Amino acid sequence: MMEKSKDLRIRSKVISEGVNRMPNRAMLRAVGFTDEDFKKPMIGVASTWSEVTPCNMHINDLALQAKRGVRENGGAPLIFNTITVSDGISMGHVGMLFSLPSREAIADSIEIVTGAKRFDGLIAIGGCDKNTPACLMAIGRMNLPAIYVYGGTIQPGKLDGKNVYIVTAFEAVGKYHDGKMTDEQLHKVECSACPGPGSCGGMYTANTMAAAAEAMGMSLPGSSSTPAISQGKAAECAEAAKQVISLLEKDIYPRDIMTKKAFENAITVVMALGGSTNAFLHLLAIAHSVGVDLTLDDFERIRLRVPHLADLKPSGRHAMQDLNDIGGVPGVMKLLLAEGLLHGDCLTVTGKTLAENLAEAAPLKDDQDIIRPLDKPLKPNGPLVVLKGNLAPEGAVAKMSGMQKSRFVGQAKVYDSEEEATEAILRNEIHKGDVLVIRYCGPKGGPGMPEMLSVTALIVGKGLGGEVALITDGRFSGGSHGFVVGHVSPEAQVGGPIALLKSGDLVTIDSETQQISFEVTEQELAARKQAWVQPPLKVTSGVLAKYARLVTSASKGDVTDAFE
Repeated sequence: MMEKSKDLRIRSKVISEGVNRMPNRAMLRAVGFTDEDFKKPMIGVASTWSEVTPCNMHINDLALQAKRGVRENGGAPLIFNTITVSDGISMGHVGMLFSLPSREAIADSIEIVTGAKRFDGLIAIGGCDKNTPACLMAIGRMNLPAIYVYGGTIQPGKLDGKNVYIVTAFEAVGKYHDGKMTDEQLHKVECSACPGPGSCGGMYTANTMAAAAEAMGMSLPGSSSTPAISQGKAAECAEAAKQVISLLEKDIYPRDIMTKKAFENAITVVMALGGSTNAFLHLLAIAHSVGVDLTLDDFERIRLRVPHLADLKPSGRHAMQDLNDIGGVPGVMKLLLAEGLLHGDCLTVTGKTLAENLAEAAPLKDDQDIIRPLDKPLKPNGPLVVLKGNLAPEGAVAKMSGMQKSRFVGQAKVYDSEEEATEAILRNEIHKGDVLVIRYCGPKGGPGMPEMLSVTALIVGKGLGGEVALITDGRFSGGSHGFVVGHVSPEAQVGGPIALLKSGDLVTIDSETQQISFEVTEQELAARKQAWVQPPLKVTSGVLAKYARLVTSASKGDVTDAFE
């Protein structure tokens, strides 16, 4: 953890004052610094701009707005970039192995540049799924006055007068393979699903984590639901610049904001919105970065008292753009606070408490059906359920939004890769009542814990949504829906029970009892353990090899800096 600073320039003056620092100043003059700039706090602007994904293609413009705002409010700004990947473009092939490791690379790069340049404060701007948690992880590690700005959600596409989304495209592939869609229809979906800048439009991972960041108090009110192309997003960057200078003046640091109660607020909002299962991994990792003791048990404890209120995609009807139009995430939080479900005394980046921020927020509009009343929720409890049992002793996560049944019992059909499972689905080997198991896809076994959106979309496209259960030690896209269970821990690669499962075993998944188990005698299980041989890691060099050797269990957030 980096030191706190009472002097606004105690960090940056290390490279800006004194005769011995003249070479440092000379290099800063080359990038535009003047004598006056050396008297100001140096603010880094971490930009995740890239042309590799629509989620981030507009962020350079936002970074420039933030830079201008810092200068107008008395700071000396410097923009630097990180890498990013597109989860959607990486989906369904070997590229997905790099998605979750990119979170660590982004966090590490922000930490490295911020530490090397001795910034006094930080504004981080992100878009795609891994950007938000990565930025918050870096902010937590450095503990400098900082604000996170979300790049914003994409607008829905239009096809034949109806809204279409990226998940529409994935599910269209399943319909095409099942003969329910022509080449021409498939092409129209492809050309319509993503109309411009912004992150995937439903309550998928990017919007889930943006909402969590706002609930934690690390972004400005409204940040998570303001669309990418709105004028409000540019104004937010300017306001963030003003606020980061204020945080310096008020001596407010990320670890003052990201407390245990703040994480409980984030979990509460994720449950009420029916967010992505990836929130478990990312919130655990962010908590690790700030030294907060957060476990899967905390998620389950909060889930039991928080109703699922939001009728949002992928299991519902609406997009983040629709939620923004009726009051956005602040309107939802205002509702939750009034019911006593949020900690209103938590400090935020505005310098005010959450309750003070929400007192200024407009309530949700009356004439809307996106957010249900508290007395008529979609479900009385949160839809993201922690399961445990002899198949997942450390835990697994199920997303039950949109599901009518809470219990599934069926025979396992076991595959050791996503590719094998995909081929089985396309060959029509998976039938109603089956429990499809995809293993050796965990943090170490993948490596990189790939998402299974293509598989779940194929199942839905073939009309088997909710009729086939899917279990994996990998994870799911925020766009996945159906009877799906991920994050099974311990994973197969380290000899977890999922490695000992065989096709034909009877598997029970029960979200009411939080059970995930398979029927096997102790003697048979012992024999399988004795016979199991750990396979070698799939990658022996490069970033994936480093990741596989360092990464923790999904139950601990898949972090790579948890050392004994």
